[in-house]
Amino acid sequence: MEWWWRLYWGLVVIIMMEGGSHAEGGEVTYDGRSLIIDGKRQMLFSGSIHYPRSTPEMWPSLIAKAKKGGLDVIQTYVFWNLHEPQPGQYDFSGRYDLVRFIKEIQAQGLYACLRIGPFIESEWNYGGFPFWLHDVPGIVYRSNNKPFKFYMQNFTTKIVNLMKSEGLYASQGGPIILSQIENEYQNVEAAFHEKGPPYVRWAAKMAVGLQTGVPWIMCKQTDAPDPVINTCNGMRCGETFGGPNSPNKPSLWTENWTSFYQVYGQKPYIRSAEDIAFHVALFIARNGSYVNYYMYHGGTNFGRTSSAYIITAYYDQAPLDEYGLKRQPKWGHLKDLHAAIKLCSTTLLQGVRTNYSLGQHQEAIVFQEEIGGCAAFLINHDGNNITVQFQNISLKLLPKSISILPDCKNIAFNSAKVNTKYNDRIITLAQTFDSTDSWEEFKDEIVNFEDTSLKSNGLLEHTNTTKDKSDYLWYTIRLEHNFSSTEAVLHVQSLAHVAHAFLNNIYIGSANGSFTTKNFTMDIPFMVKDGINNISILSVMVGLQDSGAFLERKKTGLTTVTIQGDNNKFYNLTNYEWGYKIGLLGEELQIYREENVGDVVWRESGISTNQTLTWYKIFFDAPKGDDPVALNLSSMGKGEAWVNGQSIGRYWISFHDYQGNSSQILYHVPRSFLKTGENLLVLLEENGGNPLQISLNTVSIINVQKDSSDDQLVSSFEDYIEMESYRYS
Repeated sequence: MEWWWRLYWGLVVIIMMEGGSHAEGGEVTYDGRSLIIDGKRQMLFSGSIHYPRSTPEMWPSLIAKAKKGGLDVIQTYVFWNLHEPQPGQYDFSGRYDLVRFIKEIQAQGLYACLRIGPFIESEWNYGGFPFWLHDVPGIVYRSNNKPFKFYMQNFTTKIVNLMKSEGLYASQGGPIILSQIENEYQNVEAAFHEKGPPYVRWAAKMAVGLQTGVPWIMCKQTDAPDPVINTCNGMRCGETFGGPNSPNKPSLWTENWTSFYQVYGQKPYIRSAEDIAFHVALFIARNGSYVNYYMYHGGTNFGRTSSAYIITAYYDQAPLDEYGLKRQPKWGHLKDLHAAIKLCSTTLLQGVRTNYSLGQHQEAIVFQEEIGGCAAFLINHDGNNITVQFQNISLKLLPKSISILPDCKNIAFNSAKVNTKYNDRIITLAQTFDSTDSWEEFKDEIVNFEDTSLKSNGLLEHTNTTKDKSDYLWYTIRLEHNFSSTEAVLHVQSLAHVAHAFLNNIYIGSANGSFTTKNFTMDIPFMVKDGINNISILSVMVGLQDSGAFLERKKTGLTTVTIQGDNNKFYNLTNYEWGYKIGLLGEELQIYREENVGDVVWRESGISTNQTLTWYKIFFDAPKGDDPVALNLSSMGKGEAWVNGQSIGRYWISFHDYQGNSSQILYHVPRSFLKTGENLLVLLEENGGNPLQISLNTVSIINVQKDSSDDQLVSSFEDYIEMESYRYS
């Protein structure tokens, strides 16, 4: 069989050197087997790369690595709240340059799948909706509701027309072969009762009516109306997908989760390369013809773009990690899988499929062409090695594995056998920031009742007040001491994420919720002084909810404030007159920008770890070389970081997992954010961080000796299924 292996590896080398297909525009249709491009059925591998979660300078490298990994298609959402921050005002600049991103995909010879939504979920703030939508009179998101349908159609049409004007649909010679409307709607459809099904039909009709010349899809929507194709999302679509809702539609997998999103207070979920490969091979064996990896590169949630409690590093365990570096063996093992399947793709798309039993937990799925071609998938569902007889050949099947035989004789790939070397990420110290003389600090103001112009008899809802222009909302009240005792307990109930309490400008305590709790309480003992007492509570959001029915009705912020004296006398302050101020002074003045940094008086830092609401600034030089750069913020508490005026995201080091570790300590600083020297770093620390112990680092990878037995699930998949169920409740 040596001739076969020489031929096989020769073809594999050619496929790998070429990467995915050389995509050219043309007519895109489909039948019950696959997408058909220019009259030819296509076996397609795709990967999600979201343009705003990286930078334009990173896009060429990311796309090139995806192509080299055997991908044919790059898939991305379209981010409504980025592109239309105010009604009718559009932004497609910088990281938001969708056209440039699609053209880069085209330049590298790949296809594109455009998931317009425009609801996207995606662990993205407010599911991608611009917050101004919340204030449209009578609106009900994602339902048969006239105001919502008006704005949804308006934005969808805007994007389609933009793509058409640039000639980017395959029907125009461009790379876009698929578009998506809506997103996992069936998860919430029942909540809308009679308003749900008509909305699905309307969305499909509206999208098809835009005449893109390429098919539309709806994921997790088993009743997607013709001609829209229903598709699968999940980790095991070869097992869970009920299939297309018409024999004339192909079986497409739009989200194969390469790991899972991570929230503050949780560990990452590590999905092995072997498990991904097994389920991809199973899906293809059961007539699948399009698999998209979500994410292939997750990237970074810069600024305030992440949804509630989501960390800044997004799908860092993807084949390309947060920095765009290959994560091995995941990247290489999937590359080998793609190459093996492409060797027999014609047979898979043209042949007749037959199932054979090879044992109690073993089966063969064989594709046979009328003349010549034969390909087989030998599946071992058992956890042990098994030897089976297949076409008079004795073959050993590894535990829980699928062997691919492109000629029905020789195993070209086994999902459980990893031939790619492992690598590890190396963090190299580039610079410390331990000089007190180099730092300056500015203490933000504690807002009291007399400082506010907005007042209300009662507790206002947080996000309806801030309009999501800031994470922060001050609730303030002025009380004259008429308690029988100076000792009391402040009790707060909140639907926000964090609360910091101050009495007469002195910090007295904090509390926070978590991803899986809808509210939290704060009970703080304090001493009341004679005369007037000012209570100031800073309510904090860490991203808005990204999913669930009736998102426009979700409430945040303080709901109850009471005081109890030591004589058990109870004072309910909930309906007293409160004063409000949106945001922090440093935010309002944008002191993280170099042109504004002189708008406040900075002083030499006498850094203390118990300071609250403090801004720190320092200048630094960029590390030499081209390796990605990251800030190690392990000594900080909670806040946000900016480099040269650009936010690298929220940090929350003090939120620990069940083992007492921070969920994230490294924060990506893209090279394009940096100058050679005199880079301005600004940190907003809410409570207790110490910037003297942070550091600037470069990130690289190195091959290591390791085997698959070393991989462990550091957080169970059941935990994440529970989280998914929670988000829709």
